[in-house]
Amino acid sequence: MSAPQAAARASIEMIGRLVAFPTVSRDSNLELIHFVRDYLKPFDAEVRLTHDDDRRKANLFATLGPRGEPGIVLSGHTDVVPVEGQPWDSNPFEVRQENGRLYGRGTADMKSFVACVLALVPQFMERSLRTPLHLAFSYDEEVGCIGVGRLIADIARAGIRPRSCIVGEPTMMKPVIAHKGKKGYRCTVLGLAGHSAYAPHGVNAVEYAAEAIAFLKAMARRHRDRGPYDRSFDVAYTTVHTGVVRGGTALNVIPHECAFDFEFRHLPGDDPEGLLRELTEHVKNKLEPEMRTVHPAAGFSIEPMSEIPMLNTGPENEVVALAQELSGSHDIGKVSFGTEASQFHRAGMPTVVCGPGSIAQAHKPNEYITLDQVARCEAFLRRLMDRICK
Repeated sequence: MSAPQAAARASIEMIGRLVAFPTVSRDSNLELIHFVRDYLKPFDAEVRLTHDDDRRKANLFATLGPRGEPGIVLSGHTDVVPVEGQPWDSNPFEVRQENGRLYGRGTADMKSFVACVLALVPQFMERSLRTPLHLAFSYDEEVGCIGVGRLIADIARAGIRPRSCIVGEPTMMKPVIAHKGKKGYRCTVLGLAGHSAYAPHGVNAVEYAAEAIAFLKAMARRHRDRGPYDRSFDVAYTTVHTGVVRGGTALNVIPHECAFDFEFRHLPGDDPEGLLRELTEHVKNKLEPEMRTVHPAAGFSIEPMSEIPMLNTGPENEVVALAQELSGSHDIGKVSFGTEASQFHRAGMPTVVCGPGSIAQAHKPNEYITLDQVARCEAFLRRLMDRICK
């Protein structure tokens, strides 16, 4: 059996192992992290764990090969989105292979990249690394890229200075050098409860929240229709999105409170603070005065929830040329979804995004990755071996 055939089988088996850990963001990822830590022990890996405040989750940062020199980081997140309410055809935490595809939660986003990296670690070590290879596996990426900040801070304190970073989010193995920034917010509307038969004597928090959401939708349409545009992105304009609404207790009760979560995914050069000001000025000048004629304490409050910085790696950077060489693609792209790449880049590690699978499969029922994409990821990693092994 040839080495590529053996690696393909090892990668598929490792994908199955990782998918079987149900690491939904709300739950612990420690079982998976401890599995990876123990898997790396025979390879003389230097492993660092950084935990969340409750010590229910952890990042893992491992160094293989020589120490004390600038190395390359291969990065991925370990958490996945929930499956509740989705019509899966099989157990989402058990990989199903069918018609050249591997089905399961996280196969595309993004356990297959992590699995391919781990499956090929024995070959990296057999060939003897002359440059450090760092593995960075994080928690809570899916809820705002929260965990990776602790990992980056920890390696900075330890004096570890990687030369570059490749984040293996699904890009169909094409190098991506830029993504939009994201700012997420929670808006809470306080009204005045009462009997719905006397609606004019109360302040309906749900209805005022709906007016604010409609204002956000109008902003979204304006950007869609009038820009500004950057046609190199897969969605060429800034998007405005409301994703969660909670409010009301019963139909015959005027709701006294409503909360909704919204986000801006903005192009470079488009100011998310300016977008937020548009909303707050509309609330202050239009909605709150009307609410307060009935109840002076009624009003809106808006709190930040999450932020993902923009990624904008210059095409002239050496990590871009490396990713093009390893992928066999001269194309470079820009995407609308956020990643941890921007945090690595801000920390002084020039970063690109390049990984197997399609983002179109992410977060969906019957999520899958094709075996062809797994093979392309393996080929990418073997070319990296040729670059950094003796």
